[in-house]
Amino acid sequence: MKPLVIRSAIVASLGGLIFGFDTAVISGTTDALKEVFHLDDAGLGWTVGIALIGTIVGALVAGKPADRYGRKPTLFVIGILYVVGALGTALTSDLLMFDIFRFLGGIGVGAASVCAPIYTAEVSPPAVRGRLVGLVQFNIVLGILLAYLSNFIIVSTLSADVAWRWMFGVMAVPAAVFLLLLFTVPETPRWLLSVGKDAEGEAVARRLAATDAEADQVVGEIHAALNAAENAPNVPFFTKGHAKVILLAFTIAMFNQLSGINAVLYYAPEVMQQAGAAQNTAFLMSVGVGAMNLVATMAALTVIDRFGRRNLMLVGSIGYIISLGFLSWVMFSYAGHFDATSSYLVLGGLMLFIAAHAFGQGAVIWVFISEIFPNRIRGRGQSLGSLTHWVFAWLTSTLFPPVIALLGGGVAFGIFAVCMVAQLIWVLKVMPETKGVPLEEMEHRLGLVHDPDDVGGPATPAMH
Repeated sequence: MKPLVIRSAIVASLGGLIFGFDTAVISGTTDALKEVFHLDDAGLGWTVGIALIGTIVGALVAGKPADRYGRKPTLFVIGILYVVGALGTALTSDLLMFDIFRFLGGIGVGAASVCAPIYTAEVSPPAVRGRLVGLVQFNIVLGILLAYLSNFIIVSTLSADVAWRWMFGVMAVPAAVFLLLLFTVPETPRWLLSVGKDAEGEAVARRLAATDAEADQVVGEIHAALNAAENAPNVPFFTKGHAKVILLAFTIAMFNQLSGINAVLYYAPEVMQQAGAAQNTAFLMSVGVGAMNLVATMAALTVIDRFGRRNLMLVGSIGYIISLGFLSWVMFSYAGHFDATSSYLVLGGLMLFIAAHAFGQGAVIWVFISEIFPNRIRGRGQSLGSLTHWVFAWLTSTLFPPVIALLGGGVAFGIFAVCMVAQLIWVLKVMPETKGVPLEEMEHRLGLVHDPDDVGGPATPAMH
């Protein structure tokens, strides 16, 4: 594997690092935001959730510019949004402006969830595509860990009135590094060939491929796919022939958030304080949760191309059910008399929960969605999956504080556990395996059927 492939995948995945940092950094600021902006539980849920509305917008709109202007220019815009969002939230004292900057940063996160996996999938050889696209998820969880660690250091060394500003502002540093490193990587050969830049696309393919023969094979497959009638650039997206992959992307993204993962990441210190931990202890516990997230993700990425996407989802689903059921039991059992024991029980449950997520859904979701869509609609397909992910992230994260306040943590975690039972059934009955399949062959392996009216040509028979 060429060093350029590795470098390109790492640079694109840095968008994921900032994505993860932005996801978790808010967890250290919730108490300060309540005080500075005079927020109740519903107001806090809205202020936290406004970034997720931005991610919905980013996921919704990112596919088209990624397909029209290229993957790399779209990543540049994402980096700029990260910098603006970080500095804006750190410096403003007005709630409306704070929400606007959170919203802009959220657009960058949503767009990154679309563009970074597409970019990485399109520069990666099939045999290692899972691991390289998985670098996006690795950097997301690394960003989460760095955010928790940064929050702990800042809250331990700075006064409360300025600590929350530094928590947000620190994110501008990796965002600026991401922008600079983008200058060192190429556009993807698939996009270049799709817009008629054949010479440039073939040159990039040769720079990425291990041998000339491999480059010729990749270029030939891309040309064949682009020249087929079903790959017309104006092909409709929502058609009967695409229904299977659309439902697969929608379902895996929906279940990802119905686990409660973003709600837990956003409110981890608050959950542990409610379970009986002191403030600094709760922040330190969050670092432990972030570390477990990183370790489990690394373990998943070492085996995802050997064990497959579906097996990781099976293990993760079972882990979800056990950990969420345990957390619900602890919350019910200790309700009204939380103490140090309950706080450590909750920590143990959260550690198992985050490990289950990282080894299953966390490692698989972006790889799976980036693989299942045909070339002709990959950008829009990734956008749909990301949009679904962020809509459900917004719903769960916005509703989490008032639900816990009204019904208690036991009910909240119990709801998530029931949803994960449904995910386990979906994995067993519906989810296909996609490991090691070239992107140009994926639709045949999935048995997709094309409607001739959709593409202006003869139907392609399903292959099983």
